Amino acid sequence: MAAATDLVRDFGELENLQVSTKGTGGFVTKSDMRAEKTLHYHLSKARPGYSFLMEESGSIPGEDPDYCWIVDPLDGTTNFMHGYPHFAISVALEYKGKIVCALVYDPIKDELFYGEKGRGCFYNHRRIRVAARSDLTQTLVGVRFPKNVDQELNRWFIEANKQVASIRKSGSSVLDLCYVAAGRLDAFVGSDLSSWDIAAGTLFVREAGGFAFTFAGEKASHTDKTFIAGNERQTQGLLKLLG
Repeated sequence: MAAATDLVRDFGELENLQVSTKGTGGFVTKSDMRAEKTLHYHLSKARPGYSFLMEESGSIPGEDPDYCWIVDPLDGTTNFMHGYPHFAISVALEYKGKIVCALVYDPIKDELFYGEKGRGCFYNHRRIRVAARSDLTQTLVGVRFPKNVDQELNRWFIEANKQVASIRKSGSSVLDLCYVAAGRLDAFVGSDLSSWDIAAGTLFVREAGGFAFTFAGEKASHTDKTFIAGNERQTQGLLKLLG
């Protein structure tokens, strides 16, 4: 994948990487933009007329309104710019509002996650499933919260930290959800999310036998801002902690 090759090259040359500020606590690099342009070029060539929703460029309408590529060229930008080897490229295809297939690639670890609606989820060509643990005290939870955490989330974090095995904030929601689908993480809890953060993961978790809900307890989609994913017992247990 050309975009991945460029990211790996730039990751090895961090001292020459030019970084500009993007909002509070966010960063966008030339690597981000170059990877996005590469993905846009190749996806447009493969499927002319499809629309795009991309983290850096926003919405780009196409001739076919039914199909839309949802692209995050570099999920984990802060990790990337600090030389922390945990980031990924995420591409998902939306058809009439539903995610029908997706791919996530971690170029540093050479790990590929992919799935198709109704056909399962796979890691490097091996089918994967969510973890079967039901005891909340044994649960390893990945989280993604905004910097300015509200009182409700702060209360949840304090209570959850007492009841689960451990909590991880990896800096990549996309990879967290891949890890839930693969059973590496038992659950994921996120807030202040965008479609490109969870589009692929929403499909992966469900195709791997898991569940996804909003903080309100409703079935979650890739357009929701809050997200809890895992097996049925874990998601219900974490929802109860939210009160």
